[in-house]
Amino acid sequence: MGESVSEKREVRKLQVTGESTFVLSLPKKWVTQMGLQKGSQVTLVTQSDNSLSIVPEGIRKARAPMDAVIGVEEGDDPESIIRRIISLYLVGYNAIVIREEKYRLPHAERNVLKDLTRRKFVGTEIVADSHSEITIRVLLSYAELSVQSALRRMSVIASSMHRDVLAALKTLDREAAEDVVERDDEVDRFSLYIVRQLKAAVDDMSILHGIGLSNGRECLGYRLITRFVERTADHAVQIAKNMMMLKHPLDEGLLKGLESMGIAAISVFGESVESLFKRDFRFAERTVQEAKKTASLRKELMSSVFTEKHAEDASSLSLMIESVSRAAEYASDIAEIVLNLSVDQIVIARRSSTNE
Repeated sequence: MGESVSEKREVRKLQVTGESTFVLSLPKKWVTQMGLQKGSQVTLVTQSDNSLSIVPEGIRKARAPMDAVIGVEEGDDPESIIRRIISLYLVGYNAIVIREEKYRLPHAERNVLKDLTRRKFVGTEIVADSHSEITIRVLLSYAELSVQSALRRMSVIASSMHRDVLAALKTLDREAAEDVVERDDEVDRFSLYIVRQLKAAVDDMSILHGIGLSNGRECLGYRLITRFVERTADHAVQIAKNMMMLKHPLDEGLLKGLESMGIAAISVFGESVESLFKRDFRFAERTVQEAKKTASLRKELMSSVFTEKHAEDASSLSLMIESVSRAAEYASDIAEIVLNLSVDQIVIARRSSTNE
């Protein structure tokens, strides 16, 4: 039978030594389990609810880099190998070795793995490359690039993708559209990096504070926001791909409508992300209201698409309008999360639910 929560709790009284020093004794069983002794150092971490977490220094020093070796066989699907590598990267492995002892890794397969490292992982390098083995190593430490910095960079790229594809619509610039599609890899790189950071932070309180977050609730919020930013970039890609399928240039009215809706959507997207970094409840609230205005623009544009004049391009045009609309919806979703993370700003006073 497992140990109950009450059996894990111990109530101890603060002692005073001298005139102003408060002392609290630690449970002997816990001290023994942690391998602590007189002179051992511990770190006190203040949580968001003002409770304290005690972290023995030895725990962090003993945390060795995690290495993993995965075996591949002749005929393995490269996509399957890639999924395994991404999974290992996300859960925090610092070195990933892809090994095949019975045959030589084909040149094309090795190039696929190298390209994956270049396109999908932040702060990684191929440090060993032979006929039967490739080693991918993560060189970037958790403290070198915070979650906030990575998310800001990610959102800036997503915004620029939308602006550039809107500009490309004027002349149906295929080269500019292709550039937007290629930049999605950069967004994905930061997305995977942030998820890796958040997974590590959930397991290690010292990493949580090291990457600039305060508690598990923030981890969940940032994970959802990262996904919404990634999807916003994906919709810029969808606009670019549908633009390249158009058979006719856009008429002036439709072009202006799409531009107006797109500018409004990406503007509110930028404001939603900024409200996160400012942790501003009122700002986020205004952003939610602004995002709703884009819905009316969507209805007007859709009604002008399904006409005889746009019959050949109606499908692509409607999908483009839908993608612009989705960018505004994701902005609203981000702002809603910011409201949850910053709701304490509107609380005048807290009352205990316990009857006195």
